[in-house]
Amino acid sequence: MAGYVGILVSDPWLQNQFTQVELRSLKTHFTSMRRESGKLTVGDLASRMSRLKVVGENLSEQERADFIADLYPNLNDEVDFEFFLKVYLKLHAHASARTGSPAKNSSAFLKATTTTLLHTISESEKASYVAHINNYLAQDGFLNKYLPINASSNDLFEIVKDGVLLCKLINVAVPGTIDERAINTKRLLNPWERNENHTLCLNSAKAIGCTVVNIGTQDFIEGRRHLVLGLISQIIKIQLLADLNLKKTPQLVELVDDSKDVEELMSLPPEKILLRWMNFQLKKSPYKKIVSNFSTDVKDAEAYAHLLNVLAPEHSNPSTLTVKDPFQRAKLVLEHADRMGCKRYLTAKDIVDGSPNLNLAFVAHIFQHRNGLSTQTKQISFLETLPDDAQVSREERVFRFWINSLGNSTYIDNVFEDLRNGWILLETLDKVSPGIVNWKIANRPPIKLPFKKVENCNQVVKIGKQLKFSLVNIAGNDIVQGNKKLILAYLWQLMRYNILQLLKNLRFHSHGKEITDVDILRWANTKVSDSGSQSRMDSFKDKSLSDGIFFLELLSAVQPRSVNWSLVTKGVTDEQKKMNATYIISIARKLGCSIFLLPEDITEVNQKMILTLTASIMYWFLKQPVEEKPSATSDSENGSQVETISNSTTDDSASESSVE
Repeated sequence: MAGYVGILVSDPWLQNQFTQVELRSLKTHFTSMRRESGKLTVGDLASRMSRLKVVGENLSEQERADFIADLYPNLNDEVDFEFFLKVYLKLHAHASARTGSPAKNSSAFLKATTTTLLHTISESEKASYVAHINNYLAQDGFLNKYLPINASSNDLFEIVKDGVLLCKLINVAVPGTIDERAINTKRLLNPWERNENHTLCLNSAKAIGCTVVNIGTQDFIEGRRHLVLGLISQIIKIQLLADLNLKKTPQLVELVDDSKDVEELMSLPPEKILLRWMNFQLKKSPYKKIVSNFSTDVKDAEAYAHLLNVLAPEHSNPSTLTVKDPFQRAKLVLEHADRMGCKRYLTAKDIVDGSPNLNLAFVAHIFQHRNGLSTQTKQISFLETLPDDAQVSREERVFRFWINSLGNSTYIDNVFEDLRNGWILLETLDKVSPGIVNWKIANRPPIKLPFKKVENCNQVVKIGKQLKFSLVNIAGNDIVQGNKKLILAYLWQLMRYNILQLLKNLRFHSHGKEITDVDILRWANTKVSDSGSQSRMDSFKDKSLSDGIFFLELLSAVQPRSVNWSLVTKGVTDEQKKMNATYIISIARKLGCSIFLLPEDITEVNQKMILTLTASIMYWFLKQPVEEKPSATSDSENGSQVETISNSTTDDSASESSVE
């Protein structure tokens, strides 16, 4: 870790002011700021630092400009990364002194760039998450010896150090994400086994939609409180909002009037749907205000009092609406929720303090317990007229989670809606191929004029052609209009280009040559053959792959201790195939592969996802130091193997990447 920090920062004093994670994130922001105009001057800092938490939230641009000008009068001087860090620290201390908050706190140094549930630590939020864990994991056979966790202690941060609890919590949020056969659950784990659990946890968290750009396995081992709670909060939020979609709760269609509104509802993030549901129910009460957030709009508890009276009038208390003190009203609201049998982990103080995280969780619990929607509604017939394309839905999910894993400025909830202004696509392209975007002609959100969105998307298409994507009959306006087929086709080619570039950049193996699908196929077959197996993959759409045996043998070939063969099925029945597929995905993530496919993608042999799985395993193996590679082959054999990487053209038809 120290070596990595030293590369970014040579000043020992600065090294001691930041964690590795903080430096990496600040470096990303610094690079982004400098890229916007080609260089970064002292005079640019006041406006560009608006995206940094504390500094951006608690000081206006003019206040930042005045403060910087007093310290550094030469506004035209160019800024390097270490100078940027020093200015940031001074601004942070200035802002913290004004607000009465502590000086630089690693739990909150960046402004929120995603819709995650937690950005700063509070004891009440920690207590809430501990109560949630105690409730949902109480019956777990491995964890029951550690539960219940004492919320007033720091036991939580000790328990997470072996990685088991977080893996189990992910499975509570999205059942079946992790094959628990892949979790190391011995009473005493060695460092290697703990690291495997943390790697499995982080890659699985990404695969359910968590943002983990600034979190590493070392952070769990060291029990870094803000990062541990940050991930736990995201996992819990995903669990609590899981039913807020039309597939899980078709009764939500009652919130809209026609099929056009249904499509709009389907594209909303779950938090927005929860707010819309709350306001829909409040219209049935005398309450006339619109609730637009889970903080200031609910802190007087009036909206809650009316909401619960609508949903559970049999448990109402007339005093709730007559009492003048918001704190007393909040206490009566929570008593009402208790009488309903509704789970809740917040206190009256959390309500009046306007804690957005805990209030959102409270409303989500109310929705789960009693949503007040009709089961006999005419509008449900609208759902029958909407296209139900499971494959489109699965691909959208894969690309959405992949894009979110890259750490862009905005978290996306729907690729067909959230990519239409072109900005996130440009950011993603710049992550995949740094420097390829012309930011001088890019239009930053919010973008109100349609032609500005088209300009962004035209550049997206132009760059795609530059990268040799097959983009027949596609224009920027198709992305602006949300053309699903064309957006998915573009994203597949972008994702595929990304993994091929990662492989190409391992120059020790590729010698700088282009990597093709054929090379990946040949590499996988060679690894399995060299391990002594007769299994073979004829193509990425080879139906024999559905039993999972080939990929288990490939994983075993690249890391002999990774597969417990006593847990592998014969892969004959559909259930056996699914068990093997789930195990494959968890083992690959446990090794360190960042993959987003589902078990169905293996059992149904989705050739796009089969390609990404194979390429991810190949990338993981080839980037291992030679002396650490768990391979039976000699170095010369490895060398001859990678020499087979060719300069042949990419087989687009084999990967279904062309756009017709």
